[in-house]
Amino acid sequence: MADSAETTLNQSAALAPRPARPIAEDHSPAWLHPDLESRSLVDISPSGIVRRHSAAWSGLHVETVQVMRHTPFEYSFRAPCHLLIATELGERYDGETVVEGLPRSTLRDCTHKLTFVREPLADPALRFGEIEFKPRLFFYDRDLRETALKFKSQVENPGSMPRLYAEALGIVLTHELVRINSGAARREPANRGGLAAWQQKRVAAYIEEHVANDIPLATLAELVQLSPYHFCRSFKSSFGIPPHRYHANRRIERAKQLLANRELSVTTIALDVGFGDTSRFSAAFHRLTGQTPSRYRRNLD
Repeated sequence: MADSAETTLNQSAALAPRPARPIAEDHSPAWLHPDLESRSLVDISPSGIVRRHSAAWSGLHVETVQVMRHTPFEYSFRAPCHLLIATELGERYDGETVVEGLPRSTLRDCTHKLTFVREPLADPALRFGEIEFKPRLFFYDRDLRETALKFKSQVENPGSMPRLYAEALGIVLTHELVRINSGAARREPANRGGLAAWQQKRVAAYIEEHVANDIPLATLAELVQLSPYHFCRSFKSSFGIPPHRYHANRRIERAKQLLANRELSVTTIALDVGFGDTSRFSAAFHRLTGQTPSRYRRNLD
């Protein structure tokens, strides 16, 4: 199937999972087609034996899959995008895995193993289409696995990860894939420095105006006519911190201003600056200031 526009993974397995824990996370860091972002990319049969949770950002679809009972099953993948499977816990007593272009595998214990199925990454700004990615089956890479697993908390606890951070992490994940590609990575373009003065002003003003909103990374990049990847690098060079951290800091600074108004409750302020509940607001406030919102308010006296 060398002429196919899609890559295929097929697995037939009799898995012996531990029912209480997710056994795999499927990460697709390619810039997805719009019709792929809203559905599962890995088909599992019979479907009734698994529990699935998913989340999607620009160019990234993340899904956790938990097998709920001991029974033979099959899963397959065929789509015009990359697939990275990070298995948290997986043991089987029979079956095999087939990735097009690689030998069949009958590995029994795939706990903490990674599988990568490739297609040309489509983001033109990053020029990853110049790299011939190679599929890899049941391998281990600590940095890649840790990066992939950072998405797990967001899938299982929606809203726990700021959108800007999730999208930036997707870029990091993609570069990790380049790193492990057996030296096939091209040299990165030289960093031309930070944002121009007009770009800094435009981005800062936009964040201030929408500080309580969930701002997509692509939106900020478009404001200054850069790709998300080069925007992240240039932003950090100019402001000293990544966009998601700058946004978080501005939320807390806005909250400090509102806390000076005794007529506003902490809950109201939390909602006003974009937090879904008081506990998340208090945790974020304490992380950046070393104080709870209530203690900070008392210290204003």
